[in-house]
Amino acid sequence: MPTQAKAAVIDEITDRFQNSSAAVLTEYRGLTVAQLTQLRRSLGAGSSYAVVKNTLTKRAADSVGFSDLGPLLNGPTAIAFIEGDPVEAAKVIRDFAKANPMLVVKGGVVDGRTVDASEVTRLADVEPREVLLARLAGAMKGNLTKAAGLFQAPLSQMARLAEALKEKKPAEAAAPEAPAAEVAAEAPASDDTAAADTTPAAQATDSPAADAASDD
Repeated sequence: MPTQAKAAVIDEITDRFQNSSAAVLTEYRGLTVAQLTQLRRSLGAGSSYAVVKNTLTKRAADSVGFSDLGPLLNGPTAIAFIEGDPVEAAKVIRDFAKANPMLVVKGGVVDGRTVDASEVTRLADVEPREVLLARLAGAMKGNLTKAAGLFQAPLSQMARLAEALKEKKPAEAAAPEAPAAEVAAEAPASDDTAAADTTPAAQATDSPAADAASDD
C-alpha cells in the first residue's frame, strides 16, 4: 500500500477512535461476508464494523493514547466503532457471538478507557437505560416518602405533648400545699428547743466519756 494511502487509513482509524463512544476489537476468522454485514447492520446507524490492518491500527491507537490495544492487534481483526450507547452495542455483539461462536471479542475502548474482553461482557450485562432510570425514580420516590414521614413526626409528637400537659393540669391543682409543709418541716427550731440542746445532758453525747461508754 502506498505511503499516502496508508496515512489516509491511519487518519481515518484515528478519527474513529476519537469520535466513537466505544470501539470493540474482534477476531472474525471463519465468518462469512454475509454474517459480518448482518453484525454491522445490527449495530445501528452511525456505527461501523470493518476489517482492519493491525499495523496501521496500532499506529492510530498509539497516536490517541490507546497503546494498550497493541497486544490485541494480532490475527484477523475487525473493529466495531460505536456511535451511541456502548451498552446496547455490547449487547448486540454478545448476542451475535452466542449465535456465531466464530466471533471472538478481544477487548476495546469504552468512553476513552481501554478494556479487556471480560469488561466488554460485563458492559453487555448492564440493564437497559430505561430500567436503570425507573429504578432511580423508585429510589427517589422512596426517599421522598421517608422525608415526608420525618417532617410529620415532630407535629404528632407535639400533639401528644400538648395532650399530656392538658391531663397534667388537674393533678397539679393541689400542689401549692406541699411547698408550705416542706417549709414548716425545714424551719429552724424554736428558742426553747435550742435552749434545751445547750444543757449538759444534751451535750453529753458528744463528750469523750460518752464515746467510751458506747464502746463498752
